[in-house]
Amino acid sequence: MSEPARPDGACALVTGASRGIGAAIARALAADGWPVAVNYRSDAAGAAATAAAIESAGGRAVIFQADVAEPQGPARLVDAVHAELGQISVLVNNAGVRADGLALSLSDDDWQRVLDTNLHATYRLTRAVLREMIRARFGRVINIASVVGPRANAGQANYAASKAAVIGFTKTAAVEVARRGVTINAVAPGLIATDMTEDIPTVLAERVPAQRAGTPEEVAAAVAFLASERASYITGSTLYVDGGLSA
Repeated sequence: MSEPARPDGACALVTGASRGIGAAIARALAADGWPVAVNYRSDAAGAAATAAAIESAGGRAVIFQADVAEPQGPARLVDAVHAELGQISVLVNNAGVRADGLALSLSDDDWQRVLDTNLHATYRLTRAVLREMIRARFGRVINIASVVGPRANAGQANYAASKAAVIGFTKTAAVEVARRGVTINAVAPGLIATDMTEDIPTVLAERVPAQRAGTPEEVAAAVAFLASERASYITGSTLYVDGGLSA
């Protein structure tokens, strides 16, 4: 059986694509020929830099501002992308936040903010694009989870809960649409050198079997593969990009 072909005129949407892992994913998908919707919440300059890098390499990128943590944000974002770029055939739920603290002292606001961005937005965006993917018999949803989801990391109860839930959601949603040519997978980075991890002690790198932090580009390579036609028989899986930390 031949690999399913991506629909003509389709695009990829990457949330939180103004910097770090999201920016690297947007660039990697553009290099694979996808027009890319570059979403950002507050870093307009970073989103512009991501789009400029894509366009200077010969790709196409359009910037979309939206706070995906707001209940109506995902639907409005998807509608805007449809109007400007067309059908979304690849969705990368990358937008994420941290609000670290011991479980004993986490505030309700810090708990809710992390869950709203990391989990609820992932669900709402996935729901918003699945019908068109099913109709096209082609779709790729890649959810950025974390190695912290299945393993303990003191001080990140809210973050770990959100990422563990993302993995559970990924598995169940994938099974529901597997017959329709749509795959849903998660990529779980470990210690990756981004501005989001700048305040994490460098001693933590010593716990990584590879003895170094990963790069955003290494995560992006995994996402680009899962978004490709070649990954059509991979669904409901979590791919760890963590230098052996989860082994």
